[in-house]
Amino acid sequence: MNIFVGNVSRMVDDTDLRAAFEQYGTVDSALIIRDRETGNSRGFGFVEMPDDKEATTAIENLNGFDLKGRTLNVNQSQPRDTNNRPPRRDGFQKRRFNNR
Repeated sequence: MNIFVGNVSRMVDDTDLRAAFEQYGTVDSALIIRDRETGNSRGFGFVEMPDDKEATTAIENLNGFDLKGRTLNVNQSQPRDTNNRPPRRDGFQKRRFNNR
């Protein structure tokens, strides 16, 4: 099961996230999402657990858990719906692609 973890402290790294979830079972991967330009944490991440029962237990126990000063928001990740996404703002497109 793929698990979304929100409201993650900027002090938390992949290892900390993995350690929190390993208390409840096997973790295939744990990843804090980072800004591609600065490398800073974006405040959320994803954890992949192969056993759905262990993953559900982890979600139930870690949702609302304080990890390094922030209360985690943990739930089953939902696939991105790319069909209903609004178009990007023009300023972003111009800034990103006209500065070559």
